[in-house]
Amino acid sequence: MELRVGNRYRLGRKIGSGSFGDIYLGTDISVGEEVAIKLECVKTKHPQLHIESKIYKMMQGGVGIPTIKWCGAEGDYNVMVMELLGPSLEDLFNFCSRKFSLKTVLLLADQMQVFGKKGVESSSTSTQHCSALPLQAERCSPASLTVGETLHYAHPENSFTCEISRIEYIHSKNFIHRDVKPDNFLMGLGKKGNLVYIIDFGLAKKYRDARTHQHIPYRENKNLTGTARYASINTHLGIEQSRRDDLESLGYVLMYFNLGSLPWQGLKAATKRQKYERISEKKMSTPIEVLCKGYPSEFATYLNYCRGLRFDDKPDYSYLRQLFRNLFHRQGFSYDYVFDWNMLKFGANRAAEEAERERRDREDRLRHGRNPVARGIPAASGRPRGAQEGAPPAPLTPTSHTANTSPRQVSGMERERKVSMRLHRGAPVNVSSSDLTGRQDASRMSTSQMVSAVPTAGLHLLAPR
Repeated sequence: MELRVGNRYRLGRKIGSGSFGDIYLGTDISVGEEVAIKLECVKTKHPQLHIESKIYKMMQGGVGIPTIKWCGAEGDYNVMVMELLGPSLEDLFNFCSRKFSLKTVLLLADQMQVFGKKGVESSSTSTQHCSALPLQAERCSPASLTVGETLHYAHPENSFTCEISRIEYIHSKNFIHRDVKPDNFLMGLGKKGNLVYIIDFGLAKKYRDARTHQHIPYRENKNLTGTARYASINTHLGIEQSRRDDLESLGYVLMYFNLGSLPWQGLKAATKRQKYERISEKKMSTPIEVLCKGYPSEFATYLNYCRGLRFDDKPDYSYLRQLFRNLFHRQGFSYDYVFDWNMLKFGANRAAEEAERERRDREDRLRHGRNPVARGIPAASGRPRGAQEGAPPAPLTPTSHTANTSPRQVSGMERERKVSMRLHRGAPVNVSSSDLTGRQDASRMSTSQMVSAVPTAGLHLLAPR
């Protein structure tokens, strides 16, 4: 018996867990579209899903915010149905052997801080409805674009952009996230495969009044909320979180991607409280310059700026964005949105394709009598196998009295293989091999094509682990 929620969504297998509740793969039976379904037992001690769904609804329209499709109660569960996304940055980090290049880190920082692009027709509308894809990219997957076309894909200096950070957007809606970490940033699917999403508002909190913008009061002796590895120093000290803490956490995420791990990882303690204390001590005793040693000074500048903010200060998001953009340009990088995982996937596919091509070629040579060591077939020198060196080449024995000068027949299997290889490379089947030169940008592998290659990153909406 199949389970349904909202009389429209079929419940599938479990694919993850959030800060509150479990996440399942689902299907919209009316259109056949896959979705993510988050369930929370109504009898739970502190129900949060209803609150989280309200926050998601307030965030709707922002770039990198998942679309909420349905919320409600079904039997003993509170339910939220939302857009299905791809692997998390933590999953992709593991796929890339736990190290990102500087280019990938800066591309991610730009998206985490930058709101993205919108087509011309919406440049005069509210920034809340900005899309991260220009019109040309909405019509086709990034995997199918050429290098020249992808230069415009989410380019931060496109004249029709509306720029505001993922985190700034959340702050502009009067909330702080309070759990900024790699697991809570996911890549999109399909045409949005290169777009970074932020998820899981289970720990989000309103930091100011929506009408008056009155900031919440400064408080101390607060328990740690969020993930200790990426928590700000003030959070460790028990100080009420504000906008500055989300941004400081993002700084630790970026250095985590640079370094592969943070100095306060792997610390042992008898209890969770003692472990938090050890992490706090190590974090406070590690100077920012030491943490960022060997990396461009912009990372240290970013963290020093965040730590220098007062409790109710409004961060200068534009200044922080420009820090990393200037670095990106100085490094000579291109906004082609080719991430490390795209290149790894392309390299693996290319190697497998070459190996398969060589195997097929060997089979073809054997099948069509062109292998010099095949049984009874004349060798390349014209000498049959086993003939003495220096002996005159044996004449070929014709199979008929009339020489066959017609082109070699191409077998159905070989023709099918050639078509398959062209389709695999993204080339039209009616284009000759010589026409392919310069027309394929094989590195344009969209993130959605990565999903099957990332062991822990099935289609899911991961939240805090």
